[in-house]
Amino acid sequence: MESHGKRSLARYSSILILFPRKKIILLLWEDAKEQMSVEVNQWPYDFPQSEDFPSSDQRGAVTGQLLVRDRYINGRPMHASSAYVGLAAPGDVGSWQTEAKGYQFWIRADRHGHFVIKNVRAGNYSLYAWVPGVIGDYKYEANITVKPGSRIRLGHLVYEPPRNGPTLWDIGTPDRSAAEFYVPDGYPTLMNKLYTRDPAEKFRQYGLWSRYSDLYPNDDLVYTIGISNVKDWFFAHVTREAGNNTYDPTTWRIIFELENVNRNENYTLRLALASATASEIQVRFNNPSSVLPLFTTGAIGKDNAIARHGIHGLYWLYGIDVPGSQLVEGKNTVYLTQSRSDGPFHGVMYDYIRLEGPRGA
Repeated sequence: MESHGKRSLARYSSILILFPRKKIILLLWEDAKEQMSVEVNQWPYDFPQSEDFPSSDQRGAVTGQLLVRDRYINGRPMHASSAYVGLAAPGDVGSWQTEAKGYQFWIRADRHGHFVIKNVRAGNYSLYAWVPGVIGDYKYEANITVKPGSRIRLGHLVYEPPRNGPTLWDIGTPDRSAAEFYVPDGYPTLMNKLYTRDPAEKFRQYGLWSRYSDLYPNDDLVYTIGISNVKDWFFAHVTREAGNNTYDPTTWRIIFELENVNRNENYTLRLALASATASEIQVRFNNPSSVLPLFTTGAIGKDNAIARHGIHGLYWLYGIDVPGSQLVEGKNTVYLTQSRSDGPFHGVMYDYIRLEGPRGA
C-alpha cells in the first residue's frame, strides 16, 4: 500500500501540470478502481494477527455446477450461465437479501454454471443462487457446514424456476433490474456530469421520477403486446404530481390479444419487481372499475431506490392465478394500479412480467 501511494503521488504531481482538473478527477477515479481490483485479488490478507480474522488456510471452499430445468424452454437442463451463487446465513428462499448480521460469500458462475466459492469462514450456511435471464431464487435443500481447510463438492444442482404453463407474452428481462426500460433524460439544471459519459449510468440522475408526470401529464402508460417495445415502458411506476405537493395514484395498462381462451383453467401472471418503496400494486383484468382487484401486493417495500437514483432494490416475485373466466378471445387488458400516493417516491420498478397459459398447454 505504501509503495503504491508513493507511485501515485509521483504520478499525479506531474499530471497536475499537464491536465485540467476534470481530467485529473477521472484519472484518480480510474486509478482507485484499479487499486481496488489489486486489493480484492490479495484478500484474505495474511498480515492481520487477530484470531478473529482467519487466514486463507483456515477457511473452506464450496464447489458445484448449477443447472436450470424449464421444460417450456428446453427439454434438457440448461447451464446456469453467469449465475450468482452465494453462501449466507441459513434461512428461507431469498432471505439473503435482508440478512445483515452474518457473513456472506458470493461468486459468479462461469458460462457452464460451474462455481467455486473460496475463502469461506467456518460456519453454517445455506447456499443461494439466482440466474440472469431466469425468474426466482434457488436454495440448496440442505444446510452446509464449512470447516477450516474443508473443500465441499456439491456436484450438479438443478434449479426449477416457477412455471405453470407456456409463455403467452412477456415484458422485460428477468435480471432484477429495470435498466432495460425507458430511462428519461435528466433535467438540465440538475444534471450530474459524472454520469453523462456512459448510457448505462443514465438512471443515476436526480429527479427522474418527476419526468413521468412530464411525459404522462393526463393519461397513464399503455403498452401493447406485439407493437410496443421495452423502451416504451417507463423504468419506474410512480405517482403523478397533482399540484400543491399532492400526488395521484397511477394505472398502467397492458393490452394483448388471445386467439383461444380456456375458460375452465387458470392462467398465471408472473410479476417480478426490481424495487418497491411504500407501494401497492393492484392487478385487474378487463375491468378497471372492479372494487376488489384480482390481486394486490399489499403495502410493500422500503428500499428507496427511486429516490436514491438506483435501478434496483430488493427483489419481489409474485405468481398470480388468473381464472380463464376473466379473459376473452380477442382484446384483453391488464390494469396495474400503484395505489399508494402520499409522496413522489411511492412506486415500484418492474423487473419482468409474464403471462403463462394453463398448466399442460
